[in-house]
Amino acid sequence: MIINQIFEVETEVGINIYNITPQIEEFIASTTIQNGQILIFSRHTTTALAINENEERLLEDIKVFLRKLAPESERYLHNDLHLRENIPSDEPMNAHSHLMAMMLNTSEVIPIVDGKLALGTYQSLLFFELDGARKRIVFCQISGEV
Repeated sequence: MIINQIFEVETEVGINIYNITPQIEEFIASTTIQNGQILIFSRHTTTALAINENEERLLEDIKVFLRKLAPESERYLHNDLHLRENIPSDEPMNAHSHLMAMMLNTSEVIPIVDGKLALGTYQSLLFFELDGARKRIVFCQISGEV
């Protein structure tokens, strides 16, 4: 059996990290799937997903780390908006956000065992906004048996 669901995540400007584990657990609980897997996929090029510990100080460390990888103040060709074709009038200068997203994942696959996510004790599914503020779409697909 395969079941699809779309979630919206309302984000804020800048690098922000959201624990979406509760929404994923709620979705799984609303189904009859007992064993299988869930694919979680971000439909955006300046967002990402990761499995890690949802601890406040670690999340701040992650933000600092990402800013060091792709500083907003650097010169990026993607930000030469006047040289690009067919861009929307509200296009931001966000090359750094795209580069950060490339260092993370656009999707995660997590096993489902006995109707529950098979995450470790300190693991959470984290959604990364690297640009924002926007209404973001997360696509989920459960495949498994009842």
